[in-house]
Amino acid sequence: MGEKGRSLTVDPSVPRWVCQNCRHSLCIVGADSYADKFFNDFSRSGMQGSSMHGVNSVLASKMDNSFVVLPKQRPQAQGVPPRPRGGAGNASQTGKAMDESFVVVYKSESSVDGGGAQSPSPDGGPNGPLQPNNSGFHSTITLLKRAFEIATTQTQVEQPLCLECMKVLSDKLDKEVEDVNRDITAYESCLKRLEGETREVLSDADFLKEKLKIEEEERKLEAAIAEMEKQNAEVTAELKELDLKSGRFKELEERYWHELNTFQFQLISNQEERDAILAKIEVSQAHLELLKRTNVLNDAFPIWHDGEFGTINNFRLGRLPKIPVEWDEINAAWGQACLLLHTMCQYFRPKFQYRIKILPMGSYPRIMDSNNNTYELFGPVNLFWSTRYDKAMTLFLTCLKDFAEFANSKDQENNIPPEKCFKLPYKIENDKVENYSITQSFNKQENWTKALKYTLCNLKWALYWFVGNTNFQSLSALVSSHSEVPGVSSLYTRRGTDTKLEFRNSSPP
Repeated sequence: MGEKGRSLTVDPSVPRWVCQNCRHSLCIVGADSYADKFFNDFSRSGMQGSSMHGVNSVLASKMDNSFVVLPKQRPQAQGVPPRPRGGAGNASQTGKAMDESFVVVYKSESSVDGGGAQSPSPDGGPNGPLQPNNSGFHSTITLLKRAFEIATTQTQVEQPLCLECMKVLSDKLDKEVEDVNRDITAYESCLKRLEGETREVLSDADFLKEKLKIEEEERKLEAAIAEMEKQNAEVTAELKELDLKSGRFKELEERYWHELNTFQFQLISNQEERDAILAKIEVSQAHLELLKRTNVLNDAFPIWHDGEFGTINNFRLGRLPKIPVEWDEINAAWGQACLLLHTMCQYFRPKFQYRIKILPMGSYPRIMDSNNNTYELFGPVNLFWSTRYDKAMTLFLTCLKDFAEFANSKDQENNIPPEKCFKLPYKIENDKVENYSITQSFNKQENWTKALKYTLCNLKWALYWFVGNTNFQSLSALVSSHSEVPGVSSLYTRRGTDTKLEFRNSSPP
């Protein structure tokens, strides 16, 4: 077998072997010459005689030791690359170089009995004559294979091995031998110590006592063992029972977790559904609050002022010398005022004695008195002689006053304090509103316009009371029960006062 750091002649006819430990390739040289010498020199194989009986007789002969000797390495031939091996530069660390590499094979039964594996002869037959000068490829491979098989069988280590691995294996075996030798020495010292100790021989009586004592201890130990076995059986039975209970608890726990997951899923679904419903309720409540705050009549009949004119639905009511308002606009304003007052009076029938009836007919409203006489409340009319027009406006004021008195009686029925009961901001007396006559005949346009403005203010005040006491708008935004009705009246009082101040502030001094 090859060695590191040396120049080796590589035999191309021999296949490359691999070290069975480090798996590095091995380069074996000198096998051909050794085979020729082995088959030609009978003294090296320990055989006597002039003829050869084949490779089987050579290798199966009785030998004390068999050597596969590889001669000393010659310088590497020029042009032959060195054998590849890791760590070639550290060949000096592997110990001193060996002049010859060899595998020592000890005698085995297979070699003594001659029943080992037979190497085929170069002729192809097991008993064919072997030519002494046969140094061919077959004899070389056969020799190496047989040598490695014998080495593997004797050393219990896969062969071939490289020198490094062989050195490591040798060191390991040396260490094991040292350990065994130490054990042998320790055993021998113990044996000598035991042989040197004096032995006391017991008498028969002492022997019997020791025997009885040991038997007693044995019985106690057997009883203890029996008791322990009994306890062990009980513990085993209890353990089995606990295992069964544990299995049932695991089933219950698994079922519990399944039910919990199902419940949580249902809970989350219900919570999501509840949140959706609450969101819808919140939106509906917001919409409801918006509707509650919606004043239908106030939105339908917005009463305000435009300078010196009172307006309803942006229609001016009245005329001034400098601002001659068209009669169509005045008629439309009267139509809106009549429709509003008629709606409020009609709602409280039959409790409200609707003696003077208002007939809203768009821009051509009419007023009917208690005698069923009808008066037109639209123009144009003669500014100096307009008796029917004046009568219609006076009847409108009378109807508005009657509604205000009805509202005051309703507040008294609801136990509202007298100072908070409904009353008009501008006093109505016959055909006058706050001492301003509503008639047009022989009256100044400024006074007539101001009387109409105060009339619209009283009508707006009546509208506030009507909205707070009817289902045209719920009382939740203003009042939730009859106990809060005084607050409603005070609200109307405040609103009426503000409206009165606004109308007065807009009037000329």
